[in-house]
Amino acid sequence: MDILSLKKLALLGAHQKPLELSCSEFASHIDASPQTAARKLKSLEDGKLIMRQILHDGQLISITKNGVMELQREFNDYKAIFSGNGHKRFLTGRVITGLGEGQYYISLEGYRIQFREKLGFEPYPGTLNIKLDDQSTELRKGIRANVRISGFTNESRTFGSGSCFNVSISNISGAVIVPERTHYPEDIIEVIAPVNLREYLNLKDGSIVQVEVIK
Repeated sequence: MDILSLKKLALLGAHQKPLELSCSEFASHIDASPQTAARKLKSLEDGKLIMRQILHDGQLISITKNGVMELQREFNDYKAIFSGNGHKRFLTGRVITGLGEGQYYISLEGYRIQFREKLGFEPYPGTLNIKLDDQSTELRKGIRANVRISGFTNESRTFGSGSCFNVSISNISGAVIVPERTHYPEDIIEVIAPVNLREYLNLKDGSIVQVEVIK
């Protein structure tokens, strides 16, 4: 992935609105030939990091949501480097009451088998729901959920797929579940762990918690 070219497009404003920019003009911004600039734009488009609309006298370039997320990850990496925390990343928020669906879904054997195999623990049947603060919400956007949880079908219905990323709360290993829902809120995370986190950590609605993201 050509993050430098993507960053240059963002600096030109393509993450905010469509940018009218020819390959020759882009070449001058990245100090390359028009042919090289065209290849870089094609590569970013193939990777679904930008969208291009060809006009009769040029093109409009927009950075996609995936492209913005890649830039956010790059920002988070630099932030970790210069914050003095090294590789450590923390998500901070307040405990909230969920919709009560967590216990049901976590209890399904089709998911539990995968949690045991892929996360290395037997999850308590329920989730700890956390509403992130603004800074953590932005940080969350750049975290890649790299543990795939496949959907499955039982005798009554089909259950969707999702993904997870590993975390730790007060030295308790857990994971954040990311369901594949189109409109899932960006500022809320659901955490699973081997124990009932509310009881074990004496948490209640409004309690402030800090979740360390484990690579």
